[in-house]
Amino acid sequence: MPTQLEVLLEKMKALENELIDELQKQQEDFSYEITKRRVYFEENVIIRHKEYAKQLFRYISDAKIKHILTTPFIWICIVPMALMDITISLYQAICFPIYGIPKVKRQDYIVFDRQYLNYLNMIEKINCAYCSYVNGLFGYFQEIAGRTEQFWCPIKHARRIKNLHSRYQKFIDYGDAKTYRDNIEEARHDFKDLE
Repeated sequence: MPTQLEVLLEKMKALENELIDELQKQQEDFSYEITKRRVYFEENVIIRHKEYAKQLFRYISDAKIKHILTTPFIWICIVPMALMDITISLYQAICFPIYGIPKVKRQDYIVFDRQYLNYLNMIEKINCAYCSYVNGLFGYFQEIAGRTEQFWCPIKHARRIKNLHSRYQKFIDYGDAKTYRDNIEEARHDFKDLE
């Protein structure tokens, strides 16, 4: 029989899926379709979008000086992000097959699709690509870390945590020593939901 926590986690997952479905309905509202990961707008929508694009010179001249001055601090983060991307991807490629953990699909987390929005100028498109990469990367890292934690230490925390990763519901209750010793191997390899 599932615990109350497991029931709530399942409800949370169902709501998350419902939210994703609702977001996908926007395809109809904004007249686009996705084919092979590429976004296609109707021609009349493309023309209308181009009318809203802010010209580069005006975009830069309208920018606040504090935004211009802080831009290098934002963009310098790309170096450690790219290094972490390479490191974590190598870790997963080498270790996950050894542990029997299903690999995380990078493309499920890092999505580049804002370049198809014709109401964005080139700088806005580059900034959007940067944000898509970094935020997607953190989701990718979290899923790899969650699967790693499930393999090595599938124990729930005693203290409240702000953000639960996708594997947390598979963990054993904090303080339940008997279940931990009896079910540790099963918990480590419970990836059936990913198949």
